[in-house]
Amino acid sequence: MRRVKIGKATISGLCIGGNPFSGFSHQTDQRNKEMAEFYTPDRIKQTLREAEKAGVNAFFGRTDDHVLGIVKSYWDEGGTIQWFAQVSQDKNDPESWRKWLKASIKLGATGAYLHGGAVDYWFANKMFGHFKEAMDMMREAGIVAGFAGHSPAAHDWINRNLDVDFQMCCHYNPTDRSKSPHHSSVGEKWSDDDRALMMKTIASIRKPVVHYKVFAGGNKPIVPAFNFLGTVVRPQDIVLVGVFTKDNPNMIREDVSLFEQHIDK
Repeated sequence: MRRVKIGKATISGLCIGGNPFSGFSHQTDQRNKEMAEFYTPDRIKQTLREAEKAGVNAFFGRTDDHVLGIVKSYWDEGGTIQWFAQVSQDKNDPESWRKWLKASIKLGATGAYLHGGAVDYWFANKMFGHFKEAMDMMREAGIVAGFAGHSPAAHDWINRNLDVDFQMCCHYNPTDRSKSPHHSSVGEKWSDDDRALMMKTIASIRKPVVHYKVFAGGNKPIVPAFNFLGTVVRPQDIVLVGVFTKDNPNMIREDVSLFEQHIDK
């Protein structure tokens, strides 16, 4: 599998995401529960080991005590996968993103990025000082710095105003985050029109892009999505996928094979 340079890091063209590990399916409450119950700490570490064996060298996962503990344990046991920390803010503490960014830096994250919901919310509410503060914290720590987001307008602003190492662009814009940065499964939509708008924005972005929610949170078929990715992923970009290996123990190897077939050709 090809490798891509993002800031000072060398990243596999296909990387693994952590939403299923934390029970975020973007499907149903029952599916959330099934993922959370299946992905014990030992199963998460086994999945990371399988990813490394398949050539995946980076994990993009949230910042909370649960995930930080698993990452530390995995590294202590000899795992070498790089961690890109998804920095979010707690529902009852909108300033907690600073705490989580500091914690991820202290643990040894290769890179960090502000959660897409927080970025959408900050942009919609013109909280531009937060963007600068987060950038300054990441630069001072010397880690690879980026921002996620579902909003093409937010990504266009980041591209024009911040010297990031990467931008994480969601293929879909399922819910309005202008009133709250936090996810709600009520009324989520997975429109290809939204995807087309994001593709126009990606074409203008100077830095590497991490394409995420490429399967619409598991709501769209995988092979057509890989076909589409083959037409839009640039040489400097990477693809991020979540996996639920309870459905298919060979899922990681099959995703790598599809990536190599459709994108890394």
